[in-house]
Amino acid sequence: MSIAGYTYGTEQVPRARLSLEELALLERTLLFGEEDVAALRESKAILAPQVEAILDVWYGFVGSQPHLLESFSDPRDGKPLAAYLEAVRKRFGQWILDTASAEYGQAWLDYQEEIGRRHHRSGKNRTDGVEAAEHVPFRYLPALIYPIVHTLKPFLEKSGASPERVEKMHQAWLKSVLLQVILWSRPYVREGDY
Repeated sequence: MSIAGYTYGTEQVPRARLSLEELALLERTLLFGEEDVAALRESKAILAPQVEAILDVWYGFVGSQPHLLESFSDPRDGKPLAAYLEAVRKRFGQWILDTASAEYGQAWLDYQEEIGRRHHRSGKNRTDGVEAAEHVPFRYLPALIYPIVHTLKPFLEKSGASPERVEKMHQAWLKSVLLQVILWSRPYVREGDY
């Protein structure tokens, strides 16, 4: 499934430097297993119809935080770049669906490294051809894990699933987002230290 024709599976990105074997070690370290994959996939049917509402919450949060909105703004006048925000929103919506699909193969792994590069000065702004802030400070990637995962729970609860099922889905999302932010951090880490 894709939003506005966007899907990472059709985009040409370089192969990730991390191997699938190394990815499996990260998953084991996070206690991320088949039960989590199943819970993420269960969440997809719940979250897919709510993607725009979820994005409204997330964009409302980012938009209310000038230090976060700065990454999407013109550095010359500090004004948010509406077209850039909209393009990123489409990808962010697709990211929700991709995360809930829980297809952790080579194409997904390659794209995670690309997402990291698009936050880092080595690739920021190139995809959309914009002149926004040249870099997303690393400190905000792990810091955003909490608001992203925390605000997702009410959307999972709307399913009518038992509190136990909602908690399993919520914990699977936490593990997956942690895993992805770890993968996105590669461009920020000095070679040899990752």
